[in-house]
Amino acid sequence: MTVRIAIDGPVASGKTVVGMTLARRLGCAFLDTGLMYRAVAWAALDRGVGADDECAVAALARRLDMKALDDASGRLLADGADVTDFLRLPNVENVVPGVAAMPAVRKALIARQREIAAQAPVVMVGRDIGSVVLPEAQVKLFLTASVRTRAQRRHDERVREGVESRLDDVARGIERRDRLDARQSLPAKDATIVETDCMSIDDVVALAMGLWENCR
Repeated sequence: MTVRIAIDGPVASGKTVVGMTLARRLGCAFLDTGLMYRAVAWAALDRGVGADDECAVAALARRLDMKALDDASGRLLADGADVTDFLRLPNVENVVPGVAAMPAVRKALIARQREIAAQAPVVMVGRDIGSVVLPEAQVKLFLTASVRTRAQRRHDERVREGVESRLDDVARGIERRDRLDARQSLPAKDATIVETDCMSIDDVVALAMGLWENCR
């Protein structure tokens, strides 16, 4: 059976680390679809495309060749170059919410995400994965947690990376993202909803592996 696992949830809910761990265990590709939106935003800034020009940004999204590395590392190639380290720079952070909200950009990237899933087994994380991108996925998870828990996780992550961070600022940023992402942060009707506040990554991965084994 070809692996199709969809993981949805709000920002900092643990989607990425859970998805990467699952992909390594299952020996399949991992794709963080959020990085694709970030890559389009970064490319728009890098190439002088107006980040508020939906037609121009959508055209860029259609022609930008994006590919996840095959090692489940979560890194992304754009036109053959590894751009991962550029995708969380402040200038990209500032424009990506607007880019991701553009219907024409979403249409272009959803089509590309479906193509990627058709080419190889994949664990895919992001927004609307189980309901829109991969409605046929065998396992659909929706991870969630309180704003405070998610803010603490993101704050700790930034501290480990040596990035200056204030917990209250991170919490406000997450609340803002939640408002912007509200329409894309709803679980698929057949998704398993997982409250992760009191769960470790290993706990969530074990639950997901159990669901996968049950559907094989």
